Amino acid sequence: MNYLKGVLSGLTGIILAEVIPVSWSVFRGMSREHATGLAVLKYGLLESLFSPLFWILVASFFALFFAASRSRSKPLRVLVFWIPTVTLTALSIAVVALFTYLILHFRHQGSFH
Repeated sequence: MNYLKGVLSGLTGIILAEVIPVSWSVFRGMSREHATGLAVLKYGLLESLFSPLFWILVASFFALFFAASRSRSKPLRVLVFWIPTVTLTALSIAVVALFTYLILHFRHQGSFH
């Protein structure tokens, strides 16, 4: 069970560290860049992976969620660990699966470039 808690904490830390700062920098970068559509998002995501701020946020979120997962208080553990980690992980997997399906579907149709 500790392995599952560690994986969920790490995955949620990565998701939050990627989503929170990128949401601000993507809109700021849209006005300066000449890339359009998903290219702006792709470069914003890749740029954040090499940022020290990203890894500091990942470590901080991981520590927060992993500490909450080891709490003795069951209501605190459920509210601060289980609900956020399972919800964010499920939503992220659903979004990735949706985009994968759409890309494969439209690539097969020949109308997606």
